[in-house]
Amino acid sequence: MSDAYVVGDPDGMSPLLVAVRDAVARELHAQLALRGERIELADVPEVSYQVTVQIERTLSAWRPGLQSPK
Repeated sequence: MSDAYVVGDPDGMSPLLVAVRDAVARELHAQLALRGERIELADVPEVSYQVTVQIERTLSAWRPGLQSPK
């Protein structure tokens, strides 16, 4: 059983995974807004790069026991 279930997280994810999920969602939302709600195949490398940057920032800022970074 993961720690997430022990602390009552309804998603069943660790706090770190929740922070990563939220960072990915925020960046995808931003990319879709920039691109008129459509990501073209040619744009996938840039979008994936931007998502990776957000994940790196999240991992760098994340500390166990704290709320997920924004």
